[in-house]
Amino acid sequence: MNKGVTIMAAMALSGMMLAGCNDTGSEGSPAVIGKSDIKIEGGLMTPEALWAMGRVGSPAASPDGNKILYGISYYSVEQNKSHHTINTMNADGSHKALLTTTAANETGATWIKGGSKIAFLSNEGGSNQVWEMNPDGSGRKQLTNSSSDIEGFLFSPCETKVILIKRVKIKDSTADLHPDLSLSKGIIINDLMYKHWDEWITDAPHPFVATFDGNSIDEGTDLLEGTAYDCPNRPFGGTEQLAWSADSKQIAYSCIKKTGVAYTLSTDTDIFLYNTEDGTTQNLCKQSSETANYGYDTTPAFSPDGTHIAWLSMKRDGYESDRNRLCIMDIATGKQRYLTDDEQGRPTFDSNVDSYCWANDSKSLYFVGTWHGTTQVYNVTTEGTLTKLTDGDYDYTSVATTPTGTLLVNRSSMSAPSDIYAIDNKGRIAQLTAENEHILSQIAIGNVEARWCKTFDGKDLHSWVIYPPHFDASKKYPTLLFCNGGPQSPVSQFWSYRWNMQIMAANGYIVIATNRRGLPGFGSEWNEQISGDYGGACMKDLFTAIDDIAREDYVDSDRLGCVGASFGGYTAMWMMGHHNKRFKAFIAHDGFFNMEQQYFETEESWFTNWDLGGAPYEKSAQVQKSFANSPHKFVENWDTPILLIHGDRDYRILSSQSMAAFNAAKLKGVPAQLLLFPDENHWVLKPQNGILWQRTYFAWLDKWLKK
Repeated sequence: MNKGVTIMAAMALSGMMLAGCNDTGSEGSPAVIGKSDIKIEGGLMTPEALWAMGRVGSPAASPDGNKILYGISYYSVEQNKSHHTINTMNADGSHKALLTTTAANETGATWIKGGSKIAFLSNEGGSNQVWEMNPDGSGRKQLTNSSSDIEGFLFSPCETKVILIKRVKIKDSTADLHPDLSLSKGIIINDLMYKHWDEWITDAPHPFVATFDGNSIDEGTDLLEGTAYDCPNRPFGGTEQLAWSADSKQIAYSCIKKTGVAYTLSTDTDIFLYNTEDGTTQNLCKQSSETANYGYDTTPAFSPDGTHIAWLSMKRDGYESDRNRLCIMDIATGKQRYLTDDEQGRPTFDSNVDSYCWANDSKSLYFVGTWHGTTQVYNVTTEGTLTKLTDGDYDYTSVATTPTGTLLVNRSSMSAPSDIYAIDNKGRIAQLTAENEHILSQIAIGNVEARWCKTFDGKDLHSWVIYPPHFDASKKYPTLLFCNGGPQSPVSQFWSYRWNMQIMAANGYIVIATNRRGLPGFGSEWNEQISGDYGGACMKDLFTAIDDIAREDYVDSDRLGCVGASFGGYTAMWMMGHHNKRFKAFIAHDGFFNMEQQYFETEESWFTNWDLGGAPYEKSAQVQKSFANSPHKFVENWDTPILLIHGDRDYRILSSQSMAAFNAAKLKGVPAQLLLFPDENHWVLKPQNGILWQRTYFAWLDKWLKK
């Protein structure tokens, strides 16, 4: 998420480690941030250990299948910043080599020129530009000299053209309108979607189609010239939102071609097909009234043989958590079908397709999706036959094919951060990287177990229980109820650098993380029961989970805490008024306190319209039920200590929500603390802020749950 200078030939990783974070560079300059040599005192996870871990990116195989490219990001608490590096290894995981040798950030690496070169982004010259180098890191050469930063790139199969992602100005500044007021910071706003997640909207990412002559890349032509549309889609989209056809003559891209009020009310994102030869564009999602789709359509990819195009598709406009289906279209006939639905439109995989890739033979696709608290790899043929390929308590978060048919995946769990694995044609899984083994080997890891119980209405409720290292069932432990956000994001085997289950366990807490109603992986009916029912069944599920585990002899039912972020933050604040003295402490990060305020403050109005049913002034029973569950209406019942945390650059849920909740608690005489980050958004991304977050978090819990 976060977006130098002597060149050296790369050496084997074992022979050339970057300077540790505590070293200084030459002549007092900051050290190059690299693999940490941190020593863990006491054998338990700490915030410093979390931030010392290298974060492994997605892999890409060379054209001959013999080499693998991948990125690793390192963080320095001392310097309060990150360093993004490029690495290679053999296909079997041997001979790892670090190709990044300076303080420059290098990202987005891909193989070009038949595998004889690696193209990548580097900010070595002061701005982000496309470079190339040899596979051993030598022969570095800058390919672009763009007047603006390049945020991503995508070479055509013939490699004579390149898509460059650059920002274009779409709004006049104050200085443009009033040249004599050049120092004014005022922003004049005339329409909605003037802010998004963590930025004021003054520009838009656009794809530029540029020419590559083998030595340099020109500025290119703006594919969306004269428009204010986003491509890739804001705020999370990257080059996966665009794709080249096999013959390099067409570009598929995902875009929501709306602005202002229309944009803030709709999720109707379509797949467009642009012809580079005649400049024409067709909308693949609106070809006929029979096949028209009005929800999210994203992430296009052409089949290797060029006969089909696939993409991810949600059906309903305004519903950002609709089931993500895998759609393919026959390019010759225009016929479309959803591979994760049957002929009658019923789900054959009743959860989300999270990411995918084509098989080499173009006869099937591989994808990852969540079911029952884990994210696994699946194969689906173009005829719709579905096969599950992996198992176990893991999250597989990406999938890519190699020329030999082996699958490259990233895999994590609640017990270990992401590493790269290979799955061969016989289903055998081999670990290729162990980036943080030198840290994990010093740390005791708590056991993670699935737990099921019955809900108030007889349904099966799944939770993950994370136990402290060296757990002793004869003792009693304080226990935390983890309330997930989204509100429709799965509680799967994720590894987080903030909401990390192992660091909570290392601090002596049992954690129960529950797949309450409103989370995917348990069928569409279960997933959709949260919309319009924020204070209903989902909350009863959470109470059921904590009550169930509190009956265990090893849980101290007098020392229970409730924690969560985003919708989980809302949950904590709602439970403050309803928990009937179950909990002794709460923590709410980036939650919303006043739902009426949230409706008018947030920028993505489709979300509140769908989940709350409409505006608070509407008189329908559904709307009135939703807003009746606003936490601020139950402050009279607040009597439990609460820590509020928020980022001032969070424009999805404004920090005024946590400020209001903090003020309410203090005015009510309830112990409360407020942690604000002026430079953070909906997450905490800077290392020192992350350390402060963890220290404040555990100091609050220890104060009220370890007395």
